Amino acid sequence: MPNLPVRLFQLLIAGLSALALFAVQPAAAAPPARAHGAKHALPNSGANSANWLTKVTRTPEDGYMLGDPAAPVHLVAYISYTCPHCAEFEAEADAPLRIGMIGPGKGTYEIRPFLRNGLDIAASLLAECGPPSKFFGNTQALLAAQRTWLEPTGKLSEAQKGRWESPDFATKMRAIASDLGLYAIMERRGYSRAEMDHCLADRALADRIAKHTSDAAEKEFINGTPGFLINGLTLTGTYSWESLKPQLDARLR
Repeated sequence: MPNLPVRLFQLLIAGLSALALFAVQPAAAAPPARAHGAKHALPNSGANSANWLTKVTRTPEDGYMLGDPAAPVHLVAYISYTCPHCAEFEAEADAPLRIGMIGPGKGTYEIRPFLRNGLDIAASLLAECGPPSKFFGNTQALLAAQRTWLEPTGKLSEAQKGRWESPDFATKMRAIASDLGLYAIMERRGYSRAEMDHCLADRALADRIAKHTSDAAEKEFINGTPGFLINGLTLTGTYSWESLKPQLDARLR
């Protein structure tokens, strides 16, 4: 899903304050929500599979890596929580990656947040809320419900728009989370309102993610989401599981 991120990055690095209404747009293009169910409860081929499917490491880019850190193949996906293609990719790629690559210890899968708009900030802060072990489940829950929580952005009231323009970062993030039903999604994940409010107030993390987004565009030439790296090499023109799979398979032989 190609983007035009340069001006957005300038706003993000400048302080995130101008992003709230930038993100208000219809979500009709989002794919239907898919049932993820017990997709993570996959059959394991042995003891190592069980270990690697639960081994989560936080990376210097504020991403999260699943699998054996010493594996020969390292896949990075830059994900925007408001990107319909990212939701579709997660639904299609999760099980094959776990069964064919992560479980057997052949490779790792790292998700790094990529900010396209103000809503991505709130969603990213909630995805990274809590211990590393919860990140992939948080991401799955937010992307599975994407169509539902983006739908209200096309019909915000003037009062809601005003709350989204608050000069106070934490107030703005809480307003977005409340108006879009993100609190309810995370409550089903076991979070309390106090825990979520604490995470939504983490301006330092938001600034770091904004800087990582800018670096991804300028240094790794990521110009769309989902965007992929394999062993540090940027894959151009690849925005789906269908286009990624052959390139991944070639390296997993």
